[in-house]
Amino acid sequence: MLLMLLCVTEMLSSIRCYLLPVFKLYLLGLKVLLVQLFGRSFRLPVMPRQDGKVAIVTGGVRGIGYEVVRHMVKLGAHVFIGGKDEQEGLAAVRSICEEHKEAKVEFRKLDLASLQSVRQFVQSFKERDLPLNILVNNAGVMLVPEGRTEDGFEQHLGVNYLGHCLLTWLLLDRLKDSGKCGHFSRVVSVSSSAHRIGKIRLNDLNSCQWYSAHAAYCQSKLALLLFSSHLHQELQRGGFPVSSFAVDPGMVDTALYQYLWTPLRLAQSTIARFLFKTPAEGAATVLYAALSPALEGECEGGYWANGCREMTTPVTFDPELQLSLWETSLRLVGLQ
Repeated sequence: MLLMLLCVTEMLSSIRCYLLPVFKLYLLGLKVLLVQLFGRSFRLPVMPRQDGKVAIVTGGVRGIGYEVVRHMVKLGAHVFIGGKDEQEGLAAVRSICEEHKEAKVEFRKLDLASLQSVRQFVQSFKERDLPLNILVNNAGVMLVPEGRTEDGFEQHLGVNYLGHCLLTWLLLDRLKDSGKCGHFSRVVSVSSSAHRIGKIRLNDLNSCQWYSAHAAYCQSKLALLLFSSHLHQELQRGGFPVSSFAVDPGMVDTALYQYLWTPLRLAQSTIARFLFKTPAEGAATVLYAALSPALEGECEGGYWANGCREMTTPVTFDPELQLSLWETSLRLVGLQ
């Protein structure tokens, strides 16, 4: 009888750990699609010229990141694309230069699954002795099979969150030096509505006790939002001319959905053209947070979706959780 009870308890625990995140994420996805279907998509206003400004966009070789780079370059910014596929990156640079003959755009190798690669990218950028006015933490993975990064981190945690944390920390001095009153530097981190069902497991960030790709993805996006919020507060307290924003681009027709459950992936490829945003539409709020004069010197930072600041879940305002995650993340990436 005791053995049977233990088996039932373990089965219920498995259902809670593995199936509940799946159900919650797909239910949330349906809700987001309905909002996009019946709502009005945000259209980016005309942005001012960005001549003389320098930006870094991770994952800028395709999808949302590529559209962000294209728009910034068109406005005169000097943009560095950070990506892990050099051939794909150079092709993106060629495509943009064909479209804009005077484009200032470069590709640099950046594998967010490797802390060493992040450090090498930062060193390579700093050797150019350029300012840094905008950092867009855009690259990410979703629902990938269980695996570890080069440094032993769960992949969603390592790529979506810790890689961007280290990148931001190592570039903060350049962002601070480049900002000034009336022309703040900006850090824009691409989160997701999935943060709303995420949970931070400080004692198991690496998902060692049990693994759910759905739960790991939601945790990474919540962690990025907590990081963005705490970073903004630290910058405000220090009086530095840098703002930090988190952005939800919505459900966008990109390659991010390749690991969906097979029936849903087949359905997604069919309905995406009707219900999903285009990459350019997904990039609109990212660009607004990065470039809009209306957000100059923004004292609140915040979480932005469809061109507006939105309220997030109560856990994102928990100062103890923000600080604990901040300190744990510093330790994990090897910083004091």
